[in-house]
Amino acid sequence: NMSAARQFLTCACFFSDNIFVGRYGLHVRYQDEGQLRRDHGRALRERGCRSEEDFSAVLREIETEVQRRKQLIHQAVERRAIISECYRQKHPEVYILQDSFLAPEFLEIVKYCTSPDAHLHGLLRYIESFSDKRIYRLPVFTQEFCQAFVDELENFEQSDMPKGRPNTMNNYGVLLNELGMDEAFITPLREQYLQPITALLYPDLGGACLDSHKAFVVKYSLHEDLDLSSHYDNAEVTLNVSLGKDFTEGNLYFGDFNQDPTPVPKYIEIEHVGAQGLLHRGGQIHGALPIASGERWNLIIWMRSSAIRNQLCPMCNKKPVLVEAEGFGDGFTESLEDDAPETVNLCTLW
Repeated sequence: NMSAARQFLTCACFFSDNIFVGRYGLHVRYQDEGQLRRDHGRALRERGCRSEEDFSAVLREIETEVQRRKQLIHQAVERRAIISECYRQKHPEVYILQDSFLAPEFLEIVKYCTSPDAHLHGLLRYIESFSDKRIYRLPVFTQEFCQAFVDELENFEQSDMPKGRPNTMNNYGVLLNELGMDEAFITPLREQYLQPITALLYPDLGGACLDSHKAFVVKYSLHEDLDLSSHYDNAEVTLNVSLGKDFTEGNLYFGDFNQDPTPVPKYIEIEHVGAQGLLHRGGQIHGALPIASGERWNLIIWMRSSAIRNQLCPMCNKKPVLVEAEGFGDGFTESLEDDAPETVNLCTLW
């Protein structure tokens, strides 16, 4: 296990960057009131935040979110301990990854990617590509697994267990680490199955050495979260799998790469197909359109390469200032590059 013995950390910007102000549909970076006015005052006014009372309400919302984030690490540890001890699983088998959960076509793709003569153009014969944005669709799971997995997630949702939510934009969903699915499911899925694929698709983003992740499930329904505003992920590579159930509309849309914005961004819309996944760069600006009926569950895996992000935090675009974290944190490690430059080349040597 490449990542088991490593200490993973978080960038200090986690507490103050990319804060979503829901009532105005805006992501902001926050240091203090003066900085907020300078950097985001105009955008807030354009969205309707025009009085001092409105601005004070925004300030309170942001400061509450900063404090919430600072408590997250300890709260997550407490929740996971309670869930591990008290939660009664409905489908215990879904917690341990098995080949039978994976679509035969997906296993064929992995088999090709692990063959000695695998190359990018050969892989593209197996998967769908969309425009020039390096977005790819491929089968991942069987329908039977998706049904059992969603049934397990619904059982957890209906339990009285404490529940952490994925982020400020998704109020309904499950953090899979807290549910105990990292070690025996998500980690082997990333290391043994997804990494051979991402090594060919995203070599420049550390696709061959994705050594940590954050995995969660989000839920959209008519009376809860309907859609997801434009954003980019705290990840080098993201996998987004549609688990079901029955729903209409709710396509995903993709714009620019966050580091290469254009004056008039071009968006493409992609249908989410059940049991299939979309692979894209974490920095790709994207969102989810509203569903029109039914209920939709999506598995999201943010995959991270410490060799890449140790150089530049993808959220604040600066050299990361590291703070302690639990588990995989945000995928940073104490950088050894200054002492041993050859360690950076692990990606290229894969």
